Amino acid sequence: MQSGGNRPSCPSGQGSLPACGPFAVPFVVSQGTAPQRYSKTKALENGTLFPDLDLPFHLKVNAPQLADTKLNQLRALDFVIQELGLYLDTHPNDSEAFALFQNYVELEKAARESYVEQHGPLTQNDAALNSTYTWGNGPWPWQYSEEEA
Repeated sequence: MQSGGNRPSCPSGQGSLPACGPFAVPFVVSQGTAPQRYSKTKALENGTLFPDLDLPFHLKVNAPQLADTKLNQLRALDFVIQELGLYLDTHPNDSEAFALFQNYVELEKAARESYVEQHGPLTQNDAALNSTYTWGNGPWPWQYSEEEA
């Protein structure tokens, strides 16, 4: 059956590449409660907090190991908070994960305060905590060498 030119008329629920081939169905991993977790730095390096979700990806390039700097530690804490938040969106009754989420939020708050005190503001909100507006002063976080940050 043809419809307008060279394209076949495909029934509902079927695609056109190749002709009338079924649409691809993506595979989504389902997480149970209390899944295993990477350390915060390993999670940032792998792009997921949960080893069960660390699946192979076409042409995946393994990320280099991150330097142990205060900025990378802060990035890792922020990443884990986001990952736990996403997990809690689908597992709101996991009290262990929620307690861990709260713990990481407190750790991130302390780490951010320490970083801002030593290196200056990371965000404009951090700049509001000073007696003068210091947002544009000094090097930006990405301008520090690995040893300084």
